Amino acid sequence: MPKTARDIPPPLELACLKALWSLEEGNVRAVQEVVARTRPLAYTTIMTVLDRLVRKGRLRRRKVGRAFVYSPEASRDSMRGAAVRELLEGYFDGSEAELLEYLRHGASASPGATGPAGPPAREERQIDTVLL
Repeated sequence: MPKTARDIPPPLELACLKALWSLEEGNVRAVQEVVARTRPLAYTTIMTVLDRLVRKGRLRRRKVGRAFVYSPEASRDSMRGAAVRELLEGYFDGSEAELLEYLRHGASASPGATGPAGPPAREERQIDTVLL
C-alpha cells in the first residue's frame, strides 16, 4: 500500500519551516544556525530536509551565486490549520464541540484520568497459590 503525504510535516521538517518563517528567506547555513539553537544538526542534514520540502511544495528556492536561497511557500497559519484539522479528525471525530469541551475541562485532568470519574480504582491483586 503506497504511503500518502500528511498535511503536517514531521518534526525536523517543521523545525526548518519554523526557521524560515522567522528568517523569511535564507540559505542552508542560516537555517542550520536557527535550528541548531534547539537541535544541532549537520549542514548536509539541513540541506536534505530543505530539498525534500522544495519537492513537497512547501518551500521555493532560487539560485544566488553558487548557493540556493529558500523561502516558505506554505504559511505558518496554513500549517496550523492543517494540524488542527488532523487533530480534530483523528481524536475528536471531526467534532469542534468535543475539542472545545476537552480544552475547557479534559486537558486539565490528571494524566491517568479516564473520564469525569477520575482514575480507575486500583485492582487488588492476589497471588494464585495453586501454582506455587
